[in-house]
Amino acid sequence: MKKSGGAADKKRVRRSSGAVTNASRDQNSDTPPRKQAAKKDVFQLFAEKVRDHKDLVSRWAVLQETRVEYFRGKDFVSFLKNHSEVKDILESNNNLEVEEIANTLLSKNLLVRCDRVVKIVRPGKKKLSTWPAHLEIFPDQVFSENDAFFAWAFVKRRPLWQTLLSLSWPVLTLAICMFPVYPHRCKLLILYSCAGLLLLILSLLSLRATVFGVLYLILGKRVWFFPNILAEEATLGELFRFWPNKDEEERPKWTTRLFYALVAVLVILLLRHHAPDEAARARYQKRMSNIIDEVLEWSPSLALSGMMEKQPTVVNTTEPSNFTDSSKTDSEKEPPVDGEGGETILEQHEDEETESIEDTDQHQHQDHI
Repeated sequence: MKKSGGAADKKRVRRSSGAVTNASRDQNSDTPPRKQAAKKDVFQLFAEKVRDHKDLVSRWAVLQETRVEYFRGKDFVSFLKNHSEVKDILESNNNLEVEEIANTLLSKNLLVRCDRVVKIVRPGKKKLSTWPAHLEIFPDQVFSENDAFFAWAFVKRRPLWQTLLSLSWPVLTLAICMFPVYPHRCKLLILYSCAGLLLLILSLLSLRATVFGVLYLILGKRVWFFPNILAEEATLGELFRFWPNKDEEERPKWTTRLFYALVAVLVILLLRHHAPDEAARARYQKRMSNIIDEVLEWSPSLALSGMMEKQPTVVNTTEPSNFTDSSKTDSEKEPPVDGEGGETILEQHEDEETESIEDTDQHQHQDHI
């Protein structure tokens, strides 16, 4: 009996100690998952930090009908070598090599390795494009710095100014629709501002094309200032970049440049020959000024007054009116005298009727014969 009682006590002690250890484990295991859930992944923070850094050179391209931001593998290696303090975000993993960090980002689907769609040098170019505009997913998702491209696979957080700008679009649309009811001074301010902006854009494009044409015909170099000003897919910083891209194509032959020079001279001569004269320009200017004046001078009060004037006036037939009397007196008046023949219009009408009667009598007489 003593042995059985001692064994039961030992089992109870074991159970109680196991319960205590399990409770302590449960307490320890309750807090870390909550902290881990609230705490973001260090590699996610690292990827966001690297993507927002200005020293990592990146471009935008189309990947499976989606615009993505990508960088080159060699630029990523040089960036981490020059900015080793960024690795401190990784905490215990800050001693990892560049290749290991990149492979971890690839395994966590924060990066996607891509390859260029066009893999053949196009005619007229010396080598492949440094930054291709169209990409495709590379089958082997492993980091490499030799002609390898990597696109960010997570959505970048939108800054506050972009959110406010997106909210302002409906307000701007409503303001454009309300333009006709603006005061006259506001209309003039908006008109001259838009005309000045349009003139600036057209002048910039004309100067850009002129500089390109002169340098191409004389030196054989393709120089486009503001190279991304007409790009369909570009960020705001790339859109207003002033310096041209490096010319990677072959220098054109002198015969080609001479041909384009002759074509330019012929176009200029044709435009000069078919240019409108002063009278046509004056008519066009008068027509446009009339349209602009109608838009500027329109107001709701004038529109309402015009609608009231167009309504027909109701005349009471039981009461005499000045309108009917005046119409009667006008009808009783003699018709105006024609200055050429000295006869009235009524007499001319009677002469025409007599002539027509005589003609019909003659035709009847001839038929009777």
